[in-house]
Amino acid sequence: MQIKQHIPNAITLLNLSSGLLAIIAIFKGYYDEAFLFVCLGIFFDFWDGFFARKFKVSGELGLQLDSLADVITSGVVPGLMMFKLLLDIQEDDTSMYYLTEDYYYMGFVPYLGFIITLASAYRLAKFNIDARQTDSFIGLPTPANALFIMSIPMIQFDGSHEWVVDALFNPFVLLAISLVSAYMLNAEIPLFSLKVKEFSWKKSKLQFSFLALSALLLLFFGFTALPIIILFYVALSVLNNTILAKN
Repeated sequence: MQIKQHIPNAITLLNLSSGLLAIIAIFKGYYDEAFLFVCLGIFFDFWDGFFARKFKVSGELGLQLDSLADVITSGVVPGLMMFKLLLDIQEDDTSMYYLTEDYYYMGFVPYLGFIITLASAYRLAKFNIDARQTDSFIGLPTPANALFIMSIPMIQFDGSHEWVVDALFNPFVLLAISLVSAYMLNAEIPLFSLKVKEFSWKKSKLQFSFLALSALLLLFFGFTALPIIILFYVALSVLNNTILAKN
């Protein structure tokens, strides 16, 4: 029984470790590795709660540790990623976008990427004290938002859709994404939980359907599918809320 008590927290620490490795990868310019580490962290974040419920060892320690890990993997990492993307544009093509300090102190613009980190931390703090979010979410979950942000450099370097790539190399588009991201994290929009509590079609058909369709989108559209999946998640949640309200 003692070993079972520590398994969920150990998995949570693997989530945190993945976030730390993602930070190092970003600083080294290995954005693809950072993306993979965030995906790995989200994978661990999916399973820690599952095993806590499975072994009936859920507790306040696990809840707090999970939030601390998510602040790093799904808060600090995407904020840092946005900072680096904006900084790269600033260093590579300052004449087009006037982002240096020579132009009305516009050198501060990359730091605005950390709006994502601040909004993520605020969202996680609200989640811990919001009794409405035991079985669903209010606002975009931080892991989903992190995956969205981390997909940006992957889409940039993939180059499959030129107009999308051009847009994502525009700092004003990236700033708009940061602001929308911060809003969606804390918006009063009920979203269904992506965590599967039981491997039962009857109880988790919405999650299974969403995951299956997401896999198909990834298969056909690659990294470009990730933002589409996030938008589909929000739209499906709104539709599900409407159906439940009518029943």
